[in-house]
Amino acid sequence: MLNMVFLINSWLSSFNQPGLCITVAVLLHYFLLAAFTWMCLESVHLYLALVKVFNVYVPKYILKCCIAGWGIPAIVITIVLIINKDFYGNGSHSENNPFTNFCWIQENLVFYTSVVAYVFLIFLTNTAMFITVLLQIQSMKSRTRERSTFCKR
Repeated sequence: MLNMVFLINSWLSSFNQPGLCITVAVLLHYFLLAAFTWMCLESVHLYLALVKVFNVYVPKYILKCCIAGWGIPAIVITIVLIINKDFYGNGSHSENNPFTNFCWIQENLVFYTSVVAYVFLIFLTNTAMFITVLLQIQSMKSRTRERSTFCKR
């Protein structure tokens, strides 16, 4: 959906309908945040599968992942819309070409807090999970080597 909304964004913005542009910008923002949220959930799943291996039964795990994956971005979007729906709009880079218009976040502060900071937090989380998983794999390899040398003696 992110790709679809992104591809039709400039075409829809050429209609110069503020409500349509706000809707497209909200959908684009939502699906972008949802994609990154699901990426973060994948890293958490990898952590649970490779590091916490035993006793990690989480009741209704898929339901909780779906609520987090679709709900957290919805909360961010709702907060932005409650503060001011006019943060979303039509930005033009060129007056003589209407297809350079793009429905997106118009306020820099909103962009940096609701997109850049959000993605940065997910990047930090994914990096921490990645390092933890790598350390776990490394320790499993060293334990396997120790066992194999012990068995050879």
